[in-house]
Amino acid sequence: MTDATQKIAYHILAYLAENPDAQDTLKGISEWWLSGHPGRPNEAAVRKAVASLVEDGLLLGPHEGTQTYKVNRQRLKEIEALLARFRSSGASDD
Repeated sequence: MTDATQKIAYHILAYLAENPDAQDTLKGISEWWLSGHPGRPNEAAVRKAVASLVEDGLLLGPHEGTQTYKVNRQRLKEIEALLARFRSSGASDD
């Protein structure tokens, strides 16, 4: 995963750690979950980050016959630990 993709994944996980009931499409993730961050990423970059998170089992989707994604609640503690490590490395800085 590239640094840019890793930052997008970090922001997605950070959003989900604060909003564990959230679920949305790729477009919604880009427009809503990542809207507060400068230089909003393009759809292809969001797709790569989401695919990586799904592959790692941190994100579930597409969900229930739709194109929505949501957090894997069984991995929330692991996600919080990943976020803490990412923050401490300084890699989350925009």
